[in-house]
Amino acid sequence: MSSMYFTEEHKLFRKSLQDFLKKEVVPHIETWEKTGTIDRFIWKKFGDMGYFGINYPVKYGGLNLDLFYTVILLEELQKINSGGFAAAIWAHAYLAMTHLNAEGSENVKQDYLRASITGDKIGCLCVTEPFGGSDVAGMRTTAIKDGDYFVINGSKTFITNGYYSDYLIVAAKTSPELGNKGMSIFVVDRDAEGVSATKLDKLGWRASDTGEIAFDNVKVPMANLLGEKGKGFGYIVQHFALERLVMGINAHARAEYAMDYALKFMSERQAFGKTIDQFQALRHKAVDLIADIELCKTYNYKVAERLNHGEYVVKEATISKLKSTKMADEVIYECLQFLGGYGYMEEYPLARLLRDSRLGPIGGGTSEILREILAKICIDKKEYKPAT
Repeated sequence: MSSMYFTEEHKLFRKSLQDFLKKEVVPHIETWEKTGTIDRFIWKKFGDMGYFGINYPVKYGGLNLDLFYTVILLEELQKINSGGFAAAIWAHAYLAMTHLNAEGSENVKQDYLRASITGDKIGCLCVTEPFGGSDVAGMRTTAIKDGDYFVINGSKTFITNGYYSDYLIVAAKTSPELGNKGMSIFVVDRDAEGVSATKLDKLGWRASDTGEIAFDNVKVPMANLLGEKGKGFGYIVQHFALERLVMGINAHARAEYAMDYALKFMSERQAFGKTIDQFQALRHKAVDLIADIELCKTYNYKVAERLNHGEYVVKEATISKLKSTKMADEVIYECLQFLGGYGYMEEYPLARLLRDSRLGPIGGGTSEILREILAKICIDKKEYKPAT
């Protein structure tokens, strides 16, 4: 199956990435998980290796490679047992940077996108608010024009990279009376006067910084408006397709990692004179889980192929996230059970995997909201179209 999508060049890239992660990242994971702070040096190393520029234009220092290089990056990041580190990397590369590349002016791309590709600047995407996460159209943060500036007031929460990032991609109402048609997006410098952040404590994703951010009369130059005024909602919805597919791919990859680990453990763990992978109840449960992983993985690769060809895959990416994140939670829960008491111990990977995986059905649109979006598409025949 993988040969349908992955060339020899892809396979060489995967091996090189695995070696890099093993050498440069894995030795630091336990420290970052405990401190909740990822050292800045690793961002620069990712930039030097070109990992942040995989699917961005050569003009700004990127590599302009196909989406399956991104798939490889996402999959391998899930297999070092730190959902938080993985989230920090992909939130920068595929949430913040996506908006810079798609809607940023030439000056914005030169100032922010280029530095993001090299790892000199870290970004975050600020959409979710304390009074409403899934209800994007109901956000309260405003950006009111005042001379040559927009003045932003409001707050955001649950923002990955929200505490340590260098810039923020912020969604705000520029014409609050117009609802979702009055929303715009901006790039805001971390050190802008009036920006403050609080670091949040979380169940999982411990290595990443998740922040609650306040904007108190923050003056943003007009040049920092991304795209056109009033079209921010369309931009956000359009890029949700990539975000949800990213989370779907993350899910099948971490489920696969959990399954591989559990199978190895079962092949070594003995009970009643034989390894536990020889007990029918466990063997058949494992096969059911493997089948679920393969179904989601095959589907996600097909959606990635369509997105790589420029198709608008809002429905398909929404299905990817909905089904894959649920599958991953179920697989990891059962894999922890396969390990018995050892699964409950922190020195084994399943405890952290279980915590980290639980955010899958919440972040990037809860499963409940995704079902309603799909109901509108599949039952009400609502059409979502690309932002123009």
